[in-house]
Amino acid sequence: MTTSCGFVAIVGRPNVGKSTLMNRMLGQKVSITSRRPQTTRHQVMGIKTEGEAQFIYVDTPGIHIMAKDRNKAINRFMNQAAVQALRDVDCVVFIIDRTRWSDEDQVVLQRLEHVQAPVILAVNKVDRLADKASLLPWLEQVGARRDFAAIVPISAKHGTNVPELEAEVAKHLPQSVHFFPEDQITDKSQRFLAAELVREKVMRQLGDELPYQMTVEIEEFRDEGRVVHISALILVERAGQKKILIGENGERIKSIGREARLDMERALGAKVMLTLWVKVKRGWSDDERALKSLGYDLD
Repeated sequence: MTTSCGFVAIVGRPNVGKSTLMNRMLGQKVSITSRRPQTTRHQVMGIKTEGEAQFIYVDTPGIHIMAKDRNKAINRFMNQAAVQALRDVDCVVFIIDRTRWSDEDQVVLQRLEHVQAPVILAVNKVDRLADKASLLPWLEQVGARRDFAAIVPISAKHGTNVPELEAEVAKHLPQSVHFFPEDQITDKSQRFLAAELVREKVMRQLGDELPYQMTVEIEEFRDEGRVVHISALILVERAGQKKILIGENGERIKSIGREARLDMERALGAKVMLTLWVKVKRGWSDDERALKSLGYDLD
């Protein structure tokens, strides 16, 4: 029987639901999510093997306009990572938010101008539309902006029409051997996922106070079979941010650690002993050498 396999880039502006969509299609969490824009910073690969077809989804950072407050080395890295993901893909899923077309959506569309692969437009969060009748004329209007291979209204959060979206993607997978074993779901290491889970909990609890000036580095990852020992270092840029992160009597950092540990235990299928540290490293988010040392490297 013929097998098919292909790379599918999921692109869109920040906080439009790209990671939620990939997690929904995979049936488990591979990409972290929060209400804050630009939660995803790296290309994260999610692999789904269904019968003879293997989908290799690439979740990308949101492509964003380099504004005054988003003009650091880390912002340039995220934009480059997102654009790089468009090279050599077999299909692109461009995700937008129901009946709202923003300047950043336009920036993403412009980045897709030279992409030869078919582009499927996924219109997310349609479950929140009070007036469903307004959707059709708006879809026609958006559809005129490019020759899309398909336009699919979806709800990534609730799964509405996601199987229909996957069926459209499947049409564009080339005949090929599978690149990954059928039980593999990501190209990222357990160490990377552990760091991302800690970062997710910080973003969810303190996204407004520590939007982009925080990252996580795993200093120890020791798997002893039934117990995994993990030490994570949370880096911030100012002493005031460290104080916020620790919280009164250490309550905030304890809460972050508790939530991260529970998610890690689910992901690793083992008991986790998690230790969190907080350190001030001034200017890391605008220092290209510091970013490379922390794993933000496109090479």
